[in-house]
Amino acid sequence: MDKKLLDILACPVCKGPLVYHKEAGELICKADRLAYPIRDDIPVMLEEEARVLAVEEEV
Repeated sequence: MDKKLLDILACPVCKGPLVYHKEAGELICKADRLAYPIRDDIPVMLEEEARVLAVEEEV
């Protein structure tokens, strides 16, 4: 994931910062416990496409 792109992306729900999780291919919003998928190197920043993180998943 391009560092410059990651610097300008924000969670569409809370406008907070995102953390890149390379192994899972996701951008994680710790505040909302949402994981946004990255498909073909393109982040899908739609709330309805986000996965809700389970309580046992570390963020």
